[in-house]
Amino acid sequence: MRDIAVFSGSAHPELAAEVCSHLDVPLHPTQVDRFANDCLQVQLQANCRDRDVFLIQPLVAPVQENLVELLLMLDAARGASAGRITVVMPHYAYARSDKKDGPRISIGARLVADLMATAGACRVLTMALHSPQVHGFFSVPVDHLHALRELAAHFRATDLSNAVVVSPDLGNAKEAAAFARLLGVPVAAGAKQRFSDDRVSISSVIGEVAGRDVIVLDDEIAKGSTVLELLERLRELQVASVRVACTHGLFASGALKRLSDQPEVKEIVCTNTVPIPRGERTQKLTVLSIAPAVAEAMRRIHNGESVSALFDA
Repeated sequence: MRDIAVFSGSAHPELAAEVCSHLDVPLHPTQVDRFANDCLQVQLQANCRDRDVFLIQPLVAPVQENLVELLLMLDAARGASAGRITVVMPHYAYARSDKKDGPRISIGARLVADLMATAGACRVLTMALHSPQVHGFFSVPVDHLHALRELAAHFRATDLSNAVVVSPDLGNAKEAAAFARLLGVPVAAGAKQRFSDDRVSISSVIGEVAGRDVIVLDDEIAKGSTVLELLERLRELQVASVRVACTHGLFASGALKRLSDQPEVKEIVCTNTVPIPRGERTQKLTVLSIAPAVAEAMRRIHNGESVSALFDA
């Protein structure tokens, strides 16, 4: 790993430091300055010439600030004659903007992918994209990780004799089915209709959940509207208990507290793709680290090994 250079933006330096600890390489400093006219300037403070450069920057709030910072990091690395530049983006916020579902609507996921490639990205390493088609929006190679193994390892330490995995909607049912297979439990799904960003309706749950210990699995939780709506249906079906799991714990607008206040919710589990301030965490929250998986993927990319082999059974 002598020819690797890892830099972190401002979005999630704790994750970057943990990844570098697993790789046993230094996390090189990045200087970000803001001019009087509110423009940003980025300087990578280590040699990049002909090196395999990795830029760790999930797109998390403030998303636009972190995106521009990432684009400037890419430009700086390219201008410094980096041999190859890989964007390590555990959370791609614009993945939700993946289709034209109304007139004159922008498709942000594709636009931002184009911006990164134009700025100098040679490759992207990401995790749990919101929908499969987003992978195809990139004109550079994409290594797409998931956190199902980490989540499954956590839940295997609990009693699963009466458990069932429930997807909030049919769109996530494939991932939920894969997760259920890892746990050796049945799967069910909600019949969801979305009306706006924070207004959804789940008319029913397809599958046997009455009296069961439910594990709700979603790719991300933002305002928590979908999970709260699903909890209403699960109460009506008189489930025994509920645990909530997701890869990206965004927990916007007090969602974590609202979910924690639900009496039937025993635990909320997410990964650290998104930083969660200590002051906002609750006793029901468990945060799992994806740093070992990201570090191993980076090592394989650097050495020209298969990344998909990470998920072979």
